[in-house]
Amino acid sequence: MFDLITGKTEHAPRLHVGPVMVSMAIHTGIIAAVLVGTFWFIAPPIPRGQMMMAFVAAPPPPPPPPPPPPTPAPRQQTVRAERPVPTSGHAAPVEMPTEILPEALAAEGMDEDLAGVPGGVPGGIAGGVLAGLMSEAPPPPPALPEPRKPVRIGGQIREPALIHRVQPEYPLLAIASKMEGVVILEAIVDEEGRVESVRSLRAATIFDDAALKAVRQWRYSPVLLNGRPEKFILTVVVSFTLTN
Repeated sequence: MFDLITGKTEHAPRLHVGPVMVSMAIHTGIIAAVLVGTFWFIAPPIPRGQMMMAFVAAPPPPPPPPPPPPTPAPRQQTVRAERPVPTSGHAAPVEMPTEILPEALAAEGMDEDLAGVPGGVPGGIAGGVLAGLMSEAPPPPPALPEPRKPVRIGGQIREPALIHRVQPEYPLLAIASKMEGVVILEAIVDEEGRVESVRSLRAATIFDDAALKAVRQWRYSPVLLNGRPEKFILTVVVSFTLTN
C-alpha cells in the first residue's frame, strides 16, 4: 500500500496467452488422434448395407375381344299366287302360274332362287323341284364288274366232253391231189358249252377253212369251278386222212 503511495510499485509479470492456446490445441489434437486411431483399429467394421433394386413388370396385354355373333341367314319367302277377285256373280276359274318371271320376283323384292308354288317347300321352283337339283349333274352309274377271263383246260382242269361233233368236209382239191393234213386250232367256249370263237395256231393250209367251219358247230359240256360254270379255252386238233 505504501508502495502505491510512493509510486514505486512493481507489477507481477504477465503471461502471454497466444503460446498457451497453441500448446493446448496441439495437445488436444494429439490426444484426439490417439483416441481415433485406437477406436479405428479396435472397433469392428460396420457392415455396409446392401442396395436393393426393385423392378416393376409391365402388366399383361388385355385379352382380345370376343368374335362378333354370326349374322342370321335371311328368311326365305314363298311366292303365293293371288286369286283374282270376281267382278260378276260367277267366279272366274283360277289358273296356277306355270312359271314366275324374274321381273315379277324383282318387283316383290325376292331372289330367283326363292320361287315356289302355294303350299310348297321354301327354296323350291315351279313344279315342285328343289332349287339347285337341276344344275347338279346326276351321279355316274356304278361301274360294271369286269368279265371273268376264261380258264385254260389242262392240268387240274380236265377237258370237258364233246357232246356234239360236226365232221369237217374234205376239200375236193385235197382229194384230187390225195393230200392229207392236220390243223391245230384254239377255241373259246362259253359257260353253256357253245364255241364262241376259234382260230388257227399254224400257218394257213388248204384244210383250215373246213376245220374252222366244223369246229364252230361243236358243243361241249359245261366246265364247273366251285359249282359255277366258267368259260374255258382248249386246243383242238383236226386230222384230214384219206381212206379207201
